Order: sequence, then structure tokens, then C-alpha cells
Amino acid sequence: MINWHKEFDCTKSTNLNTEAMLDKKDYVEYLLSTPLNYTCTNMADHKPNLSHDVVSDFLRQERFTSTDLWKIVCPYINDTETSVIIADDSVQDKQYSNFIELVKKQYSGNVHGLIKGICLVNFVHSSGKNEDFWPIDYRIYHPETDGKTKNDHFREMFLRLITHKQLKAKTILFDSWYASVDNLKCIHRHGWTFFTTLKSNRMISTSKETGYQHLDELVFDKQTLLWGRVVKLKEVPFMVKLFKIVAPNGDIEWVVTNNLDHTLDRKSAFSMNQVRWQIEVFHRGFKQVTGSEKCQCRKAISQRNHLACCYHAWVSITVMAKQLKTTIYQVRKKLFHGYLSHELLFPTIKAV
Repeated sequence: MINWHKEFDCTKSTNLNTEAMLDKKDYVEYLLSTPLNYTCTNMADHKPNLSHDVVSDFLRQERFTSTDLWKIVCPYINDTETSVIIADDSVQDKQYSNFIELVKKQYSGNVHGLIKGICLVNFVHSSGKNEDFWPIDYRIYHPETDGKTKNDHFREMFLRLITHKQLKAKTILFDSWYASVDNLKCIHRHGWTFFTTLKSNRMISTSKETGYQHLDELVFDKQTLLWGRVVKLKEVPFMVKLFKIVAPNGDIEWVVTNNLDHTLDRKSAFSMNQVRWQIEVFHRGFKQVTGSEKCQCRKAISQRNHLACCYHAWVSITVMAKQLKTTIYQVRKKLFHGYLSHELLFPTIKAV
């Protein structure tokens, strides 16, 4: 019978006098390997000669940024003229954390209410194909630290995108939260196309005679439902094309774009709106396979470095999933397949 603990216990070392060092690669691989516990103590307990203090110091002393993410992910991006950038934010749940810096109470679309957490504003590149998307930039939303709103971060990332990343993509997708006048003007001024949703209380005008009215007061016939309506959005100094997309259950989504091409129809607008949901797929996977919500370090710099490593971890497991033609969840599941198979054959804890 195999002694599982003897075969797999890596906490012992023949050289007990040499304390192990730690780099980003080590920490990223730890995030991808641990099943549930993501603490510094847990890593130290399972890596030879590594102490809790070394792990903690690593997270406190490094200065990882979103620039590191771009360097890592750039080789894997399938960028063409039909590619798009998707913008959205996601709250990393820290509901039971009372003393962690960067944590604040804020709205989470995932729970449709207020929770305590750390909010990440993300830019994701998509080729438009299923499962072909990559995070390319992010910011941590914490106005108490830098005084910036989510829309400030959005414009900052957009301007960095067009000046530093040299992408062929020239279309950006986002929801109504980021459809501010300043954002729309900034995107249009730099020659990009946007597709975004609007809240029904936004003011639009179809002519000088009618003046401004709320979106939900606008009348659509069969023709305009199919081809949209060119309208003036209040405080926006250019015309936009508005689509009313009605779901089978009667829910209405207002989609607007600065692409006034006469061949652009409701189907095209709907397709763009669907591509935007890829960022939600990214958010779910990011939380489930990287431990992004699990770090309990109190200092802001430790949380920032942990999250930077989580982005690196997501890219790493996604690269492997693509190579194996499977999902990141299946890759993660297979990590523990051998352990469970062995335990079922030779259980360490036997039923009494």
C-alpha cells in the first residue's frame, strides 16, 4: 500500500538551514494549485523551507501593476479589425472582512445590492469569437485613495489603450454605467466606435421641434425597430443611432452607437450587445479559479499584488485550457483527480 503522505509530503526538506525565496511565478502557481485555502500560512505550510513571513513580505514589498498584465497577455491576443474591447467592473466579495484596506461597501451587479468588497474596473479584449477573450488592463476603484471615479478610470484606461497598445480593434462595448457624456465624447473624438446600453430616463431628441424626451417615450414602428433611429442624445455633440431591443419576456434594452452606417440593423446591434457578456464570463472565471476574493492580508499593497497575481494566474490557466481544448474549470478539476482517486482506493480517514 502506498503511503500517500510519504509520497506527496513536500513540506520536509533535506536542507533545513536554507530558507526558500519567493517570486511571482511561485505565488501564481500556488494560486492555481491550492484547492480552497489561499493564505500565506497555507503556502508556507506546503512549500519546503518557506516561512509565512517570506510570503507576507513578498505581497507587501512588490509593486505589480496592470502594465505587467499587458506584457503577459499580449502574445495570446488575436487582434483584428473586427476585434472589440469590453469594459465593465466586478466586485471581489469581502463581506466578512472588517479590517482590510481597499474594502468598501458598494453596489454589486452579481447580488443586485450593496456588499463589502474591492471593485475592479476591467478592459477585456475579444476577437468576437466564443471563449476568445483576454483581460488587458484593470484599475482598482477606491476613491478614498486616489479621488477617481469609475468613469475616470475608464477614460484613463481608454487613453492608455489608444496610445500604448497599438491594437487593430477600434470598437468598445460597455453598459449604461459607463455611458457618461464625457466617456462618449472621448471615444468619438478619438475615432472609435462605441456600443452601449442606456437607461430609459436618458434624454434624446429626434428633431428641434419635438425637443428632448425620455427614451421610453419614443415611438418605434416596424421600420425603426429594424433599422434603429438616428437621434440626438442630450449634451452629446454628435448624432447617434438608437435601437430598441425587446426580449421575448418583454424586457427592453436601449442600445446606442455612434456608427451611423445605414446597413447597421437591429441584429447587428444585438450581436454586439451579446459579445459584451463575455466580460461576465471572465469575471466569473476570475473569481472561481484564482482565489481573487480569498486573500486576507490587511494592507492595500498586499491586496493589489495578490490581485495582480490573480490576473497572471487566469491568463496561465486559460493558455493551458486552450492548448488542451478544454475549459479552465476542467483544467482545475483535473489537478485534484489523482488525489481523489488515490484516497478512494486507499482512504487516509477510514469509516468507523
